[in-house]
Amino acid sequence: MYYAQLLFPDFSLIVIGYLLCRHTALNRPVWQVVEGLVYYFLFPVLLFQSIVRTPLDLQAASGLMGAGLALGITGIALAYALPHVPLLGRWIDRRDHAASAQVAFRFNSFIGLALAERLLGAQGLQLIAVLIGVCVPLFNVGAVWPMTRHAQRGFMGEIVRNPLIIATASGLVANLLGFSIPEFLAPTVTRIGAASIALGLMAAGAGMQFQSLARGKLLGASVLTIRHLLSPVIAWLLARAFRLGAAETTILLTFAALPTASSCYVLAARMGYNGPYVAGLVTLSTALGVASLPLALAVLGRW
Repeated sequence: MYYAQLLFPDFSLIVIGYLLCRHTALNRPVWQVVEGLVYYFLFPVLLFQSIVRTPLDLQAASGLMGAGLALGITGIALAYALPHVPLLGRWIDRRDHAASAQVAFRFNSFIGLALAERLLGAQGLQLIAVLIGVCVPLFNVGAVWPMTRHAQRGFMGEIVRNPLIIATASGLVANLLGFSIPEFLAPTVTRIGAASIALGLMAAGAGMQFQSLARGKLLGASVLTIRHLLSPVIAWLLARAFRLGAAETTILLTFAALPTASSCYVLAARMGYNGPYVAGLVTLSTALGVASLPLALAVLGRW
């Protein structure tokens, strides 16, 4: 019950975004603009700030970074393997799989940052920023690769233009070089970060679509099982294997149980795939996150 209450403010913003988009004049075209603002400006600023605000001890964070990368690689491998699983693969459309494999391992950074701050304050923000910093490049490569291979598009171009990769890479470099945000700019940057979380959560709700879930049920169930059941269990095992502390374990479990990234839909649609189908999976993943996050934190966290 404690974790459900803790998560309520963030998921209530998702519901508010959904209701505003469906039942007011603030319809889908409005939220598409908001998504662009958050994705290309507000969220990269928050990500950069979260990484540079406290000097990063790579040696101290190496266990968490290793566990995060191992979790990501395992999730990508499981998602890629689905068409090759006996009996399962014959029912999976390869083009839909190329677009939706990303749902199994990508994560909603807006929800992750909001929850990390709520759970552990500034420490939680830095810990999850470290995970985002090391995993976003890997996950974006994992997301783009099957689609570019299937559609025969330029792979590196998609990677180097990604604003999250640019923000995380520059933030890590700035941190290691000892850069800090000037004091007179700090309040502005903080307000931008707060806006990115609230608008990002509402935009995730506005993008929810249920009508396309009737297609590819077996594929959808498979990627969501990886995202919401297998990933938290694997994260728990990795936390024990890497001997993570309580705070790091909490953040890793939160990271593993997050809903998938709302930008999965944007990426699939922009690359010419079935956007509505991926949007349906993102919607269901967001709903499943209400159950998987308290389960990961309350049940696995106690063990």
